[in-house]
Amino acid sequence: MVRQIQRDGILRITEINKRINRYRDLDSLLNHVLRESRLLTAADAGSIYMVRDGKLIFEYVQNDSLPVPEHSPHFQYQHQTLEINHESIAGHVALTRRSLVIDDVYHIPPGVPYTFNPSFDRITRYRTRSVLTVPLMNSRDLVMGIMQIINPRKEEEGEMVFDQDDEAIVNYFANLAAVAIEKALLTREIILRMIKMSELRDPTETALHVNRVGAYSVEIYHRWAWDHGIDDGEIQRTRDLLRIAAMLHDVGKVGISDTILKKRGSLTGAEFRNVQLHTVYGARLFTGITSDWDEMAGQIAMTHHERWDGDGYPGKIPDLTRPPRRLGPGLRGEEIPLFGRIVALADVYDALMSERSYKQSWREENVLDHIRAQRGAHFDPSIVDSFFAIYPVIQSIQQKYGNGESLPG
Repeated sequence: MVRQIQRDGILRITEINKRINRYRDLDSLLNHVLRESRLLTAADAGSIYMVRDGKLIFEYVQNDSLPVPEHSPHFQYQHQTLEINHESIAGHVALTRRSLVIDDVYHIPPGVPYTFNPSFDRITRYRTRSVLTVPLMNSRDLVMGIMQIINPRKEEEGEMVFDQDDEAIVNYFANLAAVAIEKALLTREIILRMIKMSELRDPTETALHVNRVGAYSVEIYHRWAWDHGIDDGEIQRTRDLLRIAAMLHDVGKVGISDTILKKRGSLTGAEFRNVQLHTVYGARLFTGITSDWDEMAGQIAMTHHERWDGDGYPGKIPDLTRPPRRLGPGLRGEEIPLFGRIVALADVYDALMSERSYKQSWREENVLDHIRAQRGAHFDPSIVDSFFAIYPVIQSIQQKYGNGESLPG
C-alpha cells in the first residue's frame, strides 16, 4: 500500500501526524483528523463514527457546502447510532474491517448487502455522491470507529470520484491517526472514571453533566473567540485544552463531606460555606503547573463560582496549601479568568435545566430569562451574548448528551 503513495504524500502525512499527536481531547482530535483526511483528498465533507456499547455512534461531521458557519456546527451534535451489521455502509466496513470506495451512493450496484441512507441529504439538501469509508483500528486490531470522506472536488479531472491513490493515502493516514485516537480515548476514559468517583460522593456530578458542561464551554468559547478576532489555530488549541479542563470543574467536591453532598433540602449557612471550599480543593489538584492544561484546569476549578459583579466566591486565595479562614470578597469583572467566566455560565445553565435531588428542572424559557437577567450581574455580558448567538448548538448538545440526571452516565 505504501508503495502506491507518492513520496511527497508520505512526507505530508508525517508532518500531519506530528500535529495530531499533540491533541489530548478526543473531540478536538477527531475534528483535526477528519479535516486533514479531507485535505489529503480534496473532499468536500466527511464524518466519523465511534464504536460504543456495540454500536456506531455518530461523533463528528464536517461539510464545506452546507450554509452553517464553522463556529456554530449544531449538526455536529446530532445524535445518531448505527447497528454494526452489513445493512449500512459504515456497519459493513466495521464488520469487514476493509476500506470501501463507492463512486455514487445513489447508484450502488446490485448484489451488495449495504444500502445508503439519504436522510441527511434530505434534511440538509446536500447531494452525497462518492464516498470513501475506512476503519479506524486500535493496537489490539479492533475497530474503534469508522471514517467516511465524501465528494472529492477534483474538477480538473472531470469525474469527481475517489481513486485508488485516495484510498491508499487515507488508509495510511488512518492507521497513524488511530494511535493518537486510542490515546485520546484513554484520556477521556480516565477523566470519566474520575467523574464516576466524584459521582459516588456527589449525585449531581454525573458523566452526562460534565460532558454537557465541557461541550457548552468549548462552543461558547469558539463563538466568543471568533467574535474577538482570535485566529483559528489558537481557537483549536484552546478547544483541545478547555473541554477536559471544564469537565473537571467540580472535582474538588471529593473533599467535601458525604453528609453535606448527599443532603436533601437546603443547606445551613455553615454547610454551604463548607461546600464553597470545593473550589479551593479543586484548584489544589492542579498546583505544581507543568502545562497550559494544568493552569487552565486550576483556574476553572477555582473561579467557576465567581460572579461578574463581585458577589461570587472564593475570591483571592493567597496560599492554596492552607485552608482559608474565610472566602471572599469575590473577584470582579475581568479579574475573573475568561475560562472561569465561560464555565460559570455553562454550569449554571446545565444545573437549572437538570433535575436534581433537591429541585425540579426549570422550564427552558425561565432558564433563558434568568440568564438574560443576570447579564452583567452573575455573568460576563460578552459570554451571555456568545451563548445566545449559538443557542441552537447548545440545544443540540442537550439532545446528544441527555437532559435529565436520571440517565446513566
